[in-house]
Amino acid sequence: MIQLVPQLKVLVALEPVDFRKGIDSLACVCREQFHVDPFLGTLFVFRNRAGTALKFLIYDGGGFWLCQKRFSKGKLQWWPRRGQGVVEELPAEQLAVLIYNGLPLSARMAEPWRRVS
Repeated sequence: MIQLVPQLKVLVALEPVDFRKGIDSLACVCREQFHVDPFLGTLFVFRNRAGTALKFLIYDGGGFWLCQKRFSKGKLQWWPRRGQGVVEELPAEQLAVLIYNGLPLSARMAEPWRRVS
């Protein structure tokens, strides 16, 4: 099971990828296009061109996990817009909202780190 803890680094690919790609091909995309080592425990998030599915790639120290979520109804409501790079970092709590096809930027959540009084 993949836990979405606040310390987890999440990188979202801004452009869609071919969903026929498997672990090795997506790890190659991470290395060559994003210039990030896929063995560092970063969670990579990809979408298909139609916006109806997500793929997640992460290395847990013993091997890679490749997970896919296909939405039963509709398409993604939100995806980061292409800025200067090819990936964008997304806080883990916003990824949790995205997985349920919500609007991560509209979700009102507490800060992940705050002083306990």
